Amino acid sequence: MTHLSSPETIEDIEIRLLLEALYVRYHYDFRDYAMASIKRRLRQARDQLGYPTLSALQESVLHEPAMLPRLLGYLTVQVSEMFRDPGYFRAIREKVVPHLKTYPSLKVWVAGCSAGEELYSLVILFREEGLESRTLFYATDINQDALRAAEAGIYDLDRIQLFTENHRKSGGKSSLSDYYSAAYGRASFDRTLRQQVVFSDHSLVTDAVFGEMHLISCRNVLIYFDRPLQDRAVGLFKESLTRKGFLGLGAKESLRFSQHAGSFHDFAREEKIYQRCAQ
Repeated sequence: MTHLSSPETIEDIEIRLLLEALYVRYHYDFRDYAMASIKRRLRQARDQLGYPTLSALQESVLHEPAMLPRLLGYLTVQVSEMFRDPGYFRAIREKVVPHLKTYPSLKVWVAGCSAGEELYSLVILFREEGLESRTLFYATDINQDALRAAEAGIYDLDRIQLFTENHRKSGGKSSLSDYYSAAYGRASFDRTLRQQVVFSDHSLVTDAVFGEMHLISCRNVLIYFDRPLQDRAVGLFKESLTRKGFLGLGAKESLRFSQHAGSFHDFAREEKIYQRCAQ
């Protein structure tokens, strides 16, 4: 009797097959996401959705399309806040905006926009700086539920105190309350904040260049990718930026190890804002 051994555990095989099934059946590609994060999220989905194994979860997703958005809710990151890391937005306001004001029209891409907190932060900032009317904002995500939430612009009222404090620390020139109305425990942000916004499904894993942007903000997304996928995304950003365009990353992210690092220089090092080189 031959004893077969494999470096992969049964769970590893289940994860590989489930990710492959998601890609083949629905064209969502998580195969190159950081495995530790994917494993943690899939275990959580399996347990909270009530499946005994990941194989059972895979069978359900393949045969019941209604299960897909529920699983995507676990695999895509939907945790954010308005003006998160206020120093980042203050740096955009004080250091990036003076450059942007030299352009007659602007394009801004919020990649991985989640439920829209980062998007509305930038639109409000651009309105306060007199740039909103000449700017087209692109808000993209792979999660359709997240895009719908972003387009609705409605948040629980108990989050507004933090949003307001972040806005103040970011150098806000007005009161955040000017931009929303509150009722029934929810804050609904003014629909005029969406008049310059295009919401779109876009994957940093499989989709192509997304236009010619002056500012791309993609924060706390790359940390969930493995190194080759991070390089793909940064290459996509490089090709999507105008010369001397700006790229903002999350506090724990960096271009330091990217093969495209030479195409950027540090613009606001502490706030993780980079500028594409002129050449």
